[in-house]
Amino acid sequence: MFVPSTIDHAARKHSPRLAYWMVQAADLAYKDEATVEAEARGWGFDRVRHHHTRFTPPFPLADTQAYTMASDKMIIAGFRGTEPAQIRDWLSDTTTPPSPGPARTGYIHYGFGQALDSVFPAVRDALADFRDNEQSVWCTGHSLGGALAMLAGCRMYLEEPRLQADGIYTYGQPRTCDRLLAASCNKTFKDRLHRYVNNNDIVPQLPPEPAYTHVETLHYIDAGGRVRSSMPLTDALTDRLKGATADPFAPASDALRDHPVKNYVAAMEKNLA
Repeated sequence: MFVPSTIDHAARKHSPRLAYWMVQAADLAYKDEATVEAEARGWGFDRVRHHHTRFTPPFPLADTQAYTMASDKMIIAGFRGTEPAQIRDWLSDTTTPPSPGPARTGYIHYGFGQALDSVFPAVRDALADFRDNEQSVWCTGHSLGGALAMLAGCRMYLEEPRLQADGIYTYGQPRTCDRLLAASCNKTFKDRLHRYVNNNDIVPQLPPEPAYTHVETLHYIDAGGRVRSSMPLTDALTDRLKGATADPFAPASDALRDHPVKNYVAAMEKNLA
């Protein structure tokens, strides 16, 4: 298996290699600022900005973090996620009223709206400042970071079209919006939004339907680690059962075990051509 040493800054279309580097960029959002800057330089990005907002109680998440890195050909905005134990109960709460979506299109989960609002102006300004050579623009994130990456990409398109993303890559992303905004995304980002779900990962199953939903685009990682862009329903159900019963001593743990970003990184590497 050939693992490229760095990202192709000239990439403009979806590929397994680009998906691999986008999950690496999503993983990078969990690192400290010095590590982000060192990795960015190693990948050929000479400009980096950090975006960090800390909340006060009773906001359910302690803070929101993101970064933007740029070269002369590519810009990536990476959003940090969180662990399922920290957000599972919050995402399951159906009593929180939704918030208006980007450009008041549909509705989104209140927590996602608040988290994105806290960093969006800084991310938008960084993109505007860095995009001085018609660079491609990409958004990526894992878990909560995936939800923020998706919503940031939608918001750029609807509110700042000059900064619209060439691609949005999310990994283990929770449901973010209602059917109206999802339909708009399906139309707008048909070939640009790539949502990866690892087998029985619990976070993409939250918040519950029908209040919230996903966009149509899905890359499903089966129990063997193979990425599938389409899969018959009966095969998918069988595969989910296979993943759930892989550990006879803790079958119920698969939903949490499938979520960590390291598992998505491993799957993307395994599927490199």
